[in-house]
Amino acid sequence: MRRRLRGHARRVKLIVYEETLFDYREHFWTFLGAFTGIALIGLLNRLLLGPHDTLLLVGSFGASAVLIYGVINSPLAQPRNLLGGHVLSAIVGVTVHRLVPHELWLAAALSASLSIVLMQITKTLHPPGGATALIANLGSAEVKALGYWYVLMPVLTGAVLLLVVALIFNNLTSARHYPANKHWYKIWRRRYPVR
Repeated sequence: MRRRLRGHARRVKLIVYEETLFDYREHFWTFLGAFTGIALIGLLNRLLLGPHDTLLLVGSFGASAVLIYGVINSPLAQPRNLLGGHVLSAIVGVTVHRLVPHELWLAAALSASLSIVLMQITKTLHPPGGATALIANLGSAEVKALGYWYVLMPVLTGAVLLLVVALIFNNLTSARHYPANKHWYKIWRRRYPVR
């Protein structure tokens, strides 16, 4: 019994220790990618709309940055999920806002839940996409006035900028690979199994 408890204690200690290790290089590349991606969107916003408007800086891009720069091997952080999740969710959000413009509680609930299900069906699940759908309903008057242009600018444009930066910064070192090879390999093997 005592030996068993010591074995469990060693495993717990190892897991806790490994989870708290600080990898300076990994954190450096995460910071650099996230900073550059969000900064480019902010700079584009400033050039197009001036210093006082933040229309292109969609809040869900911050959550996307966490995934595509910080957890690059996650299936939820892959390019298909990033682009598909944001674009489909933006379409759902704008459509729901047009169908239910005066019942905010209903529009918010419908846009979030429908976007999640649509992302599941299309295998483009990207959690920040749910926020993108909500923003189409809860955003400022300027965001709501964009209508379906919201899908192209800021959502698609911002997601593409984040993706380009992720492809560059996540592949500058030999320790980081984006898109995650394992993820694409699994998809390939599922479609074309070895016989």
